[in-house]
Amino acid sequence: MKTFIILLIAITVLFFGTQIYFIMAKTETQPYEVLKKENDFEIRKYPPATMATVSMNAKSYKELSSSGFRTLASFIFGGNQSKKSIAMTSPVRMDINDSQSSMSFVMPSEYTKDNLPKPDNSAIKIETTAEEYVAAIEFGGYANDEDIKKYAAQLKKSLEAKNIEYFGNFRFLGYNAPYQLLNRKNEIIVSVHWK
Repeated sequence: MKTFIILLIAITVLFFGTQIYFIMAKTETQPYEVLKKENDFEIRKYPPATMATVSMNAKSYKELSSSGFRTLASFIFGGNQSKKSIAMTSPVRMDINDSQSSMSFVMPSEYTKDNLPKPDNSAIKIETTAEEYVAAIEFGGYANDEDIKKYAAQLKKSLEAKNIEYFGNFRFLGYNAPYQLLNRKNEIIVSVHWK
């Protein structure tokens, strides 16, 4: 019994220690400027960024998150012409829709389209995004298709109530590794016309 209690305490300490490490670990996050903050959403300006993107016929978060992540992870873990590891950043971006969905990894700020190693997998496209203005709403926990639809609808309703014109698809941003259980952060964004 004593051994069981010691083992249980050790596992608990290890679990919480690991979760605190994930929360405190410094992962580079895509920069943005908050232009306006409302009760449940904010307007942001994102500068151009270099991204690795894979497109596929997935029509749900579950489909896109597993196969898209594996494809892009292989690139940053050395599946490139230089066989170089590239640091993981946040957020992982997903555009999920009924025609063609895509997942993007934001590349570390030290990279541009010109100095980033070329992916071994030709399905991965390297692009530099244009500056954009978006509205963003945040939610916690593990994301799923229902949450994504729920918060997209909530953001749409809030924007319409404030007469803010939006366009394009509502997109998902995920900030945490799958094994981080505590303090999880997700967002839904959509492009807005802003001056």
